[in-house]
Amino acid sequence: MDAVRLMKELKVNYEQEVDFLPREAGLDLIVSAQQSGGQITARSRDVTVEDLWSLTSFFGYSTQSFVQAVSLLDRFLAMMRVQPKHLSCVSLSCLHLAARVTEEECDLTPADELIRIGQCRFTASDLGRMEKIVTEKLRFKSKAVTALTFLQLYHQITLTHATYRKETLSLEKLEAQLKACLCRIAFSKAKPSVLALALLRQEMKSLQSEDMLEISFHIQRHLKIPDAELQLWSEWVARRLSDYASPKCSKPNHRKLQWIVSRRTAQNLHSHRSVPELPTIPEGCWDESESEDSGEDVMSSGDESLCSSLGSDAEGPFFPLHLRRQYLAA
Repeated sequence: MDAVRLMKELKVNYEQEVDFLPREAGLDLIVSAQQSGGQITARSRDVTVEDLWSLTSFFGYSTQSFVQAVSLLDRFLAMMRVQPKHLSCVSLSCLHLAARVTEEECDLTPADELIRIGQCRFTASDLGRMEKIVTEKLRFKSKAVTALTFLQLYHQITLTHATYRKETLSLEKLEAQLKACLCRIAFSKAKPSVLALALLRQEMKSLQSEDMLEISFHIQRHLKIPDAELQLWSEWVARRLSDYASPKCSKPNHRKLQWIVSRRTAQNLHSHRSVPELPTIPEGCWDESESEDSGEDVMSSGDESLCSSLGSDAEGPFFPLHLRRQYLAA
């Protein structure tokens, strides 16, 4: 019964995905835009998405929040002519909207905090107005059908039908690879169902599982995905994952979030780092009034340097073994 339910759910999402695709003509304009032309370029879009990845990791948001934010961003940029100076406001508004429909309310980051950590030069009111514009233009109400939607369904279907080594198919690994792909605008042109299946098949091949590969062929036949289309995006995925595993590739998680403070503030913070001398506790007596910590925690979380690297997915367990070997050999 679970298998039947999953296939029905898969079919429903496949029929709905067309409603959440960015306009291809708008994406083409971004790709063809010149750096000095006063327009959003493919490079600026990609850097912005990498920043969104860093922010979602910093705030502990789920992969779902990141993917939904990228979906909103691409659809909005493909529809509206956005000036480069407004790109950061648009991207943060997309992240804030996405988090509202994917994260628990208690885990949501306040707008002013989001702006402060992102080091953006606009106000919470500006962000609120931009969110309203994005919501109206995209008729945003709930979560979009994305490649992550299909990736999760494909993974569940595979686990339901596979008989051997199904525990080796890691959804976390597939999600990390999807995020790497979404950091390039070229993948915004792929249908979510096809991109997810290309990622799944790439991983199944690396696992050398004929059992699971047969399941992927069954999914392809069920959704009637053309061989040529799947082959095209499988090649794109393979190249992207290979490039991302290279040490020459700049990883989003290597980007450091740092405070920009004045010299006086920096000196004050430095002066508070010294360890204070503790009073000697007299032997034979105990004064309860002295037992409580009277010192203040002068180094609040807002004053600490947020520059610890989150690590690179390419260096972890999220990429095929042969790609990790290439990375280590380089």
